[in-house]
Amino acid sequence: MLSALNELVQRVAHTLMATDAGNYVAAGEEVLTDVAAHFGLDVAFLRHNDHTIGATILIAQWPIRTCLPDPDPIATVYFKDADPVFALTEHVEEPVILRPVAQPDEFRRHIEEGTVPVVSMAVVPMNVVDTADGSDGFITTGTLGFIKYGDLAWTADVITALKVIATMFAHVKARVEAQESVKHLAEHDDLTGLRNRRSLLDHLAGRLAAGRPGPVAALFIDPDQLKAVNDLLGHETGDQVLVELTQRLREHIADVAFLARLGGDEIIAVLNEPTTLAATYEYAEQLRRMLAARLLLGSTYIRHRVSIGVAVGIPGTDSVSDLLRYAEHALTAAKAAGGNTVIAFSDELAERYSLRTDIEVHLHDCLENGALFLRYLPEVDLQSGELSALEAVVRWNHPTRGLLLREEFMPIAEATNFGGAVGREVMRLACGQFQHWRRAGLAHQVMLRVKLSPAQVVTDGFTEHLAATLAEFDIPAAALCLELPEDLLVAEAQRCGQILLALKDIGVRLALNNFGSGYRFLPSLKELPLDSLKVGREFVHTLDLGGENELFVRSIAALADAFGLELTADGLETESAAQRLVAMGCRRAQGPLVSGPLDSDATEALLKMPTLRPPIRTVVHP
Repeated sequence: MLSALNELVQRVAHTLMATDAGNYVAAGEEVLTDVAAHFGLDVAFLRHNDHTIGATILIAQWPIRTCLPDPDPIATVYFKDADPVFALTEHVEEPVILRPVAQPDEFRRHIEEGTVPVVSMAVVPMNVVDTADGSDGFITTGTLGFIKYGDLAWTADVITALKVIATMFAHVKARVEAQESVKHLAEHDDLTGLRNRRSLLDHLAGRLAAGRPGPVAALFIDPDQLKAVNDLLGHETGDQVLVELTQRLREHIADVAFLARLGGDEIIAVLNEPTTLAATYEYAEQLRRMLAARLLLGSTYIRHRVSIGVAVGIPGTDSVSDLLRYAEHALTAAKAAGGNTVIAFSDELAERYSLRTDIEVHLHDCLENGALFLRYLPEVDLQSGELSALEAVVRWNHPTRGLLLREEFMPIAEATNFGGAVGREVMRLACGQFQHWRRAGLAHQVMLRVKLSPAQVVTDGFTEHLAATLAEFDIPAAALCLELPEDLLVAEAQRCGQILLALKDIGVRLALNNFGSGYRFLPSLKELPLDSLKVGREFVHTLDLGGENELFVRSIAALADAFGLELTADGLETESAAQRLVAMGCRRAQGPLVSGPLDSDATEALLKMPTLRPPIRTVVHP
C-alpha cells in the first residue's frame, strides 16, 4: 500500500514539474484523474481561493464536465453565501474528512431516507506560509477535494499522500502566478494597465500574417491638449486624464478591440474582427463622440477631447510598421486639422508623408552638396517704375523629387530642427550674390529681402550670426530687409520683441510678411520696431473684385501711413489692381505683373535697366 502511494506521489510530481500557465488546467485534470483512479473515487476537484473577492473558484475537476450550465453554480462560490463545506475551505489548516458514520444522527437519518446521497469526502488545503506580516501563519490558497459515493476510510497514509500532493499544487500555483506576474509586467503598461508596445507588435504580427483574415483595422487615439494639461496642472494630472481615457475605452470597446499604449499619450485600438476602412471610420467617429467629456480632476474641470487616426492593413501585404505608420500619419493630420476629429489614411496622405519622409532623409545632404539655390523676385516702385528690392527665394533641387519650392520643404525643415541651418545657408547665398552685384556697381539702390523662418529667428545666436554674415560679405545692414512671419510674432511676442530690438541695433530693416492673413496682430503692431508691411497675396490678387478685400487693403494702407510704415503688395497681377494700390497709397509691389522669380543672370540684366515698367503717373481712383 505504501509503495503504491509513493508511486502515485512520484507520478504527480513528474506531471507537475513541467507545469506552466499554459498547461496548468490540463495538468490538474491529469493529476485528478490519476488520483481518482488510484483510490476508486467518483469525483475529484481543484479549487483556488481568491481572498480579494472572498471566493473559491473551480479550476479543474474529474470527471470533466462537457456540458456546463450557464451560470455554473459551482464555478465561483463566495464564502459568505456558501454551504458549510465550501465555507470551511476559506481558512483551513489540516485536511477535513467527512464520512456518513461521523455525521450527526439527523444527517444519517436523511441518508437512510434517501434524501441525501451517501458520500465520503476529503478536503485537503493548499497552504503556503504567510510572510506578509512576518508571522509564521499560513494562507489557504486553494483546496483539493475528493468524493466517494458511499463510505470510505481515509487512512493516515492516504491523508499524508494527499497532503503532499496538495503542497505540490500550492507550490506550482505560486510558481505559475509568479510567471504570470512577470509575463503581465512584460506585456502591460504600468500606468494604464493596457498592453504595451511589445505586446501590440506581437499581436499585429499575428493578425497581419499571410493567410489571416483582413483587413485589420487600427485606431490611433490621442487626447487633445494633454501637453497643456501637463504644463498647467502637472504631469500627475495629465496621467489622470490618460487613466480616465483608458478606463472609458475599456468600458466601451475592450470586448471588440485589442487595446495598447504605444507610448506617451498614444493609445492603439486594433479591432478584433476584419473591418473595412469606411466602417472603421464610422466606428471611430462614434468613439470620438463617446469619449468627449468634462472631467473633474481635483477641483478643476477639464474638457476632454480626442483625435483619432484610422488605417487598415492587408494581411500578407502590409507589415506591422506599415499599419502603424498609416494610422500615425492619419492621427497627425487629425491633430493638424485642429483636433477633436477623425481622419482616415488615404492615398493623398500617403503621398504627402512620402514626400515628407523623402525631404527628411535628404535635408542634411542638401546643406552639404549645394542643392539649395536662389531665385530673385523683383519688387517695383509703381510710381517711378524703378526696381526697389529683390526678394531672395530659395529652391531645392531634390535628388528624387526634382525642384521643390520653399513652402514644400521649409516647414519640414523646421519640424526636424533643420530650419535654422537652412535659413543660415539662404542668408549666406543671398549675401554672397548681393556682394557680387554691388562690386559690379549694381544694386546700390536696391534692397535685399530675405524671408525668415520661425525656427531661424528663435535659434540661439541668430543675431550674432547675422551680423557676422553681413560683415563677411561687406553688406550694409540698412540694405537688408528681413521679412518676419505674422504667426511667429503672435506666438512668441515677448521673445521676438527682444530679438527685433537686437536686429534693429545691427541696423537691418524689418518687415511683417503676409500681413492681414490672421488680422490678429493689429493691437501690438505699434509696439514693435517694424519698418514695413507686406500685404498678403490673397488680398491683392482679388483687388479688382472690390468688396471686402479692397476695404481691407485700404485699411491696411491707412494703418501703415498712420504708423509711418512702408507698404508692399504681394501677388500683383493686373494693371487696374496696380492703379488701385497707388490710389490707396501703396506704391511698392511684386507679383506676376512685375516679374516671376529670376535666376542670377536674368536678375543682373534687370539691375542694369533704368526702369522695370512704365510708371503710374496718373492715378485712377477706384
